[in-house]
Parts: sequence; structure tokens; C-alpha cells
Amino acid sequence: MSLGRDKVTPEFQKALDTGRPPNIVELFPNSRALIVSGKVIDRAMIKKGKAMTIAANGRNYFVIRGALRAAQRANAAIIIEIAKSEGGASAYCAVNYWNMARQVDALMNEMGITIPVAIHADHYGIKGEGDVEAAKTEIPSMFDAGITSIAIDASHLPDEENLLANLTLNPHIPRWAGYETEVGEIKGKEGLSTPEEALFLIQGLNAHGIFPDWIALNNGTTHGIEASDAGIQVQLTAEIHQALAPYHISGAQHGTSGNNSERLRKIAGTTRTTKANVATALQMISWGVKVNEFGNALLDDNGEFVKVSEEGMTNPMWEEMVAYAKSQGLKGGNYKKLNLPFENRLLGLPRQIRERMSKGVEDFVYELLMDVFNAGDTAPLAVEAILEAGSHDLGPKGKKIEDPAQWTEEKIHERASLLNRDRGQGGDFDD
Repeated sequence: MSLGRDKVTPEFQKALDTGRPPNIVELFPNSRALIVSGKVIDRAMIKKGKAMTIAANGRNYFVIRGALRAAQRANAAIIIEIAKSEGGASAYCAVNYWNMARQVDALMNEMGITIPVAIHADHYGIKGEGDVEAAKTEIPSMFDAGITSIAIDASHLPDEENLLANLTLNPHIPRWAGYETEVGEIKGKEGLSTPEEALFLIQGLNAHGIFPDWIALNNGTTHGIEASDAGIQVQLTAEIHQALAPYHISGAQHGTSGNNSERLRKIAGTTRTTKANVATALQMISWGVKVNEFGNALLDDNGEFVKVSEEGMTNPMWEEMVAYAKSQGLKGGNYKKLNLPFENRLLGLPRQIRERMSKGVEDFVYELLMDVFNAGDTAPLAVEAILEAGSHDLGPKGKKIEDPAQWTEEKIHERASLLNRDRGQGGDFDD
């Protein structure tokens, strides 16, 4: 099933020859898939202006397939990602950090996908010293398996420990790779990020010659299934991005599911956001669960998800899944834990069912890319960025402007003691 071989140009061939990172070349020496650093995707959105692209959480095969097909239709550069809770060592999904690149590469070659795609390890969570030590081995293993971009998420920790964890782990991330950092644990209206907090993190990294491509904020959104359309605080996001402007860092918008299209257009149009994570909506659509226009799963009068009869998986399979969920005490957002036990069952469904599972995702993602995110026709811009650099490594956007003498470990602790420590209530918001 070839979708894009007719779109192959001399420029694409040059990008294929020079733009694939060394880990991708080693893993897939004969591949025609343009898997690239996350930096390439970010630069394409910046070049278009007022555009962000989807970072589609590939919780299952059908989401990955549908998102890739949508991106090809939209001629848009995109990101396929999975979070540590979803695809780490204790994953609840069959797709994980160590097999996601292989799935993406295989699908791109099968379907003739010619748009650039980054493979992102989202929310690589750091919650203590033990996680930092484990990460020194685990992060290189993930890049060995084809990851091309990573989010170090130590936002659960106090500000100084967040910064120090990023400083400690940065040498284990290839310089060419996309790099995201995060401030303010993502949990809705509790403990919103502030410009002061974000500057502390980015200035401290800058002083040590580290220039993230993206920063994620707690700007009023959550992860998972939203009970309301409260959502992203656009003005707060714009204020923080403006404060960070001298450092040339883009925004990564987490928890996009559940926000209406107009708010997402404002995020793309009035902030520096270039990456928008979408997870739960894609999972639900692939299963055939009824969602509203901005991806919220709808519930019936009994508080149960509504399965659309002619969409997603078969009705008998859905009934089996629901029965299993009840037997395990799973409800609401915790339906995400059905991904691992049911992935192989879903892959064993008839071809026409598997196709409609992917098609539902494809149509939803295509509309986001074209009508909401303004990401259409960004694939050629990503190719241009590679050709201009003449390399898979686009280098940093920012430059060192902070004095490292003012950001020693001792001074980091001193500076952090002056920050507002009101982080709100704790929570479990990993993906």
C-alpha cells in the first residue's frame, strides 16, 4: 500500500541520505523512511510560523498507522511518541521505547510514507536519585533502539532538583537529538507554572551550554480524560514563552485532548508552541469510542463509554474489553491499562476492522493538522531544514548568554530558595 512514492523528489533523496541520525542509519540501513531528530520537526513549524504539529502518542499500532497516514495526506512533519508510563520498563502498552522506532520504520516503508517523522520518548520521568542513576544506562539504550528525541521530565521534583537532574542527564543525550524539558507537574489548575520558574530552569541550563528545543508547562491542562473544557490558559502560556524569548525555546503543549479547537488555534497562533501531544483521544477513537469534536470521550447515563457500533473494534471485542475492565476495577482514564492485554487480540481482528480502527485515527489527526494546528505542508520545510544544515544535526537554536559562575550547584540552591514554592497538590500525571 504505497501512499507517497509519487512524492519522492531529489530533495527528499538528499534529505534521506543526510538527514537520518546515525542510530537510525545503523538500525535501518536499507530503509526509505525519513526518520529524523525532533529538532527538524520543531524548525519546520518555526519556519512556517504560527504552526504546531501533533506528537501522537502511539499507545497502539492502529494509532501509529493512522497518524502516519494523516500526516502523509496533510504533507505535514510529525512526531510519534510514547511516555515512560505507557512504554517504559513498567509499561501498560505493547508499544514501548525499544520497539516504537521499528514499528514506525516498518509502517513508513510499507505505506510509502515520505514525510519526516521524529521518534520521541515523552515524559521520561525522574522522581528521585534512583531514577537519575537508572537513566544513565536506560537513556542510551533507548537511543540504541531508535529514539530521536526525548523529554526529561523531572517536574515532580523541587525546582533545583529538576534543574540538577537535567544537567546530570544531558551528557547521555546525543547532541543531535531533540530535547524537551518541563517545569510544573502537569495537573490542571493546581500549581501553575510561572515565568520565574521557567526562567530558572532555562537560564540554569543555558549557563551550562544546554539549549532545549521545547519546554512543557503546567498551563492549566491535565492528562487523560477531561471532565470539562477548562483547559489550557493561553495568556499564561504566551507570557511564559515571551519571558523565554531570548533563549529561543519552543513550547510543547501537553494534555491537548479535551481542549476545543478554538483554544488550540490560539495556542498555535499566539504562543511559541510547535509540539502538541495527543494521546487519550487517539486511543479512544481507534477503539471506536464516541468522542466530541475536541476528543473528549462521551459517557452514557450510567457513566459508561459509548461504543459506536460501526467504528473501531468489533462490538463483541469491545464487550469483552469492558468485562475485563470491570473485573480489574478499571474505569475512566484507567481504561488506558487495557492496551497491553488487548493489543494482540486487536491485531488478530479481520482486516476491514483493523483498517477502520486506523482510519478513524487518520481522519481525526488529519483535521487537527490541517484545520487546527496549521501544520499542513510543513514536510517540505523540514526537508529544507536538513538540506540547509547539510546534516542530521541542526545544532542549537540558542546560544550561551548566562554566566556559569552564577549557576554552580551552590548558587542553584540559593536561587531556588527564593522561588515561589506553591506547587499545588501532588498527582499521577505521567502521560
